[in-house]
Amino acid sequence: MRRRLGPAALVIAGALTLAGCGGSDSESGDSGSGSGKAELSVGSAYMPQPVSDEMAAGFFTVTNKGGAADELTSVTSDVAGQVTVHETVGSAMQEVKSLKVPAHGELVLKSGGNHLMFEQLKRKPKEGQTVSVELHFAHSGPVEVEMPVKSATYNPKTGH
Repeated sequence: MRRRLGPAALVIAGALTLAGCGGSDSESGDSGSGSGKAELSVGSAYMPQPVSDEMAAGFFTVTNKGGAADELTSVTSDVAGQVTVHETVGSAMQEVKSLKVPAHGELVLKSGGNHLMFEQLKRKPKEGQTVSVELHFAHSGPVEVEMPVKSATYNPKTGH
């Protein structure tokens, strides 16, 4: 489903572009057990302080050390009326029903790429606070994540 973006979304998209593309700082090490199921963990989570009263974005990395793929199918948070999953293709973002988490791989949500959109904010998160989110997957149980709110211009590559 394609959706036209309003002025607030364009401001957010611009801020996300300014924030830069973040890389993953997930821990390296043992590649997992090679089991026939997904083994998911989440790291590098953050939300840039929203520039709008209605919307915010969220980023993180899901690492799968298991031998089976999974899919991020939905996200819930008490801070927003709705959280949607978006992919970015070229310069266009579009809402999608799910994003794949490959076996022995990662799903990276980053500025300028795939990301979450928190819509209908119930409160405007401020830098230094945390936002609780619950990630829902096609095959694995839900994963709770505490997402720190960073400055609107935060760049995970520099940590500022």
